[in-house]
Amino acid sequence: MEKICWANTDNFDDTEFVVIGIPDESQSHALRKGTAEAPFKIRQISNLRDTYERNGIISFGRPFKGTEKKVYDIGNIDRYQIPDTFDKILTSSKIPISIGGDHSITRQIIQTMAKKIGKVSLVYFDAHPDFVSSTTNYYGSVVNDMLSNIEIASSIEIGIRTPEQEELNNIQKHNLEVITPFDIKEKGIQQVANSILEKLGENVYVSFDMDCIDPAHAPGVSVPVPLGLTDTEAVYLLQKIAQKGIVGMDIMEVCPSFDVKDRTSHLASRIIAEVIYSSRGKTA
Repeated sequence: MEKICWANTDNFDDTEFVVIGIPDESQSHALRKGTAEAPFKIRQISNLRDTYERNGIISFGRPFKGTEKKVYDIGNIDRYQIPDTFDKILTSSKIPISIGGDHSITRQIIQTMAKKIGKVSLVYFDAHPDFVSSTTNYYGSVVNDMLSNIEIASSIEIGIRTPEQEELNNIQKHNLEVITPFDIKEKGIQQVANSILEKLGENVYVSFDMDCIDPAHAPGVSVPVPLGLTDTEAVYLLQKIAQKGIVGMDIMEVCPSFDVKDRTSHLASRIIAEVIYSSRGKTA
């Protein structure tokens, strides 16, 4: 299996970050299918577009700022392997970065992590709140299904712009803070970043649905919605959060079969790199 280009060690014990592919879309109801292909495609494109070879030597097209970290690519796992895999990663005090797959995978990751480190402070980037409560265990009920494992007072959703009324009701009921793309335009990216950092608690976990970004920048997603964040806005916020410190991250809902010139897979690779290079490590 091709490893993501940012993987720079074959020694699990020596690494700070562990990349995990979870090629599963079994709980997706999206009309667009193919998110299970994302772990393979993101790794492939990372090697094609984020590396350069001269005189037989491979060089990264690394982020401009930040420092290189030790990164280990563990390969792909099945959904049922999440508990054992993440228990091993967390027991070894490493930071998991998962590539899905549909967004329901996040529920199982957070459930596993909460058993190990307690409730997490969740940063949920998405076009949709994923706060449906009338049904459970699918990609639109993720936040509702994780309520017992997140610290709602220090959690936040970013990029939301297409909620159902049921989700608006749940947001209000649980007093979950939401930042829309329009809030960023009105207040400015730096002010929004500062407010996010003030909100967050310990054990910060970032769940990143690629549809939080406007389809003009990320067309290859399973449920595209206009009026989203720009790619630069999203990465700026991720850099600031990573600098504070995270216990884990996932990047979900890349749909390669609907992409344009692999732009979304390439953006996902760049996002992973920016988070790794910006991160100071765990807050726990």
